[in-house]
Amino acid sequence: MYSLSNCRIIELPKITDPRGNLTFIEGVRHVPFDIKRVYYLYDVPGGAERGGHGHKALHQLIIAMSGSFDVVLDDGREKHRIHLNRSYYGLYVCPMIWRELDNFSSGSVCMVLASNLYDEADYYREYDQFIQAVPMREGA
Repeated sequence: MYSLSNCRIIELPKITDPRGNLTFIEGVRHVPFDIKRVYYLYDVPGGAERGGHGHKALHQLIIAMSGSFDVVLDDGREKHRIHLNRSYYGLYVCPMIWRELDNFSSGSVCMVLASNLYDEADYYREYDQFIQAVPMREGA
């Protein structure tokens, strides 16, 4: 069963060099899934929000490639806000977590590595439907 405790910051390899730093990502080695899709958000207007959905089976790693933004994670029981602002840190988000992205800085770029190809059937677009699908936890 997935919960917020499964989501975590993953520190990616960082090779420091006076000419500029380098970070690389290898599926399964640095992230807990095979990477099947990569997409990125950019030119997000000030005050805009992105995300606002959950996934039934998709695993993701969210990275602030440039600038910063916040990710709000919600497992149906509790919420956590995580501020991303380093390109060598990725936020692993497991399935059955509602996520929202906001507080984008000017010029920010959000890259997402995903475990599956795009599949609309994997999405919860309405929060009420997501909450209804969240498995009950012991003691809840």
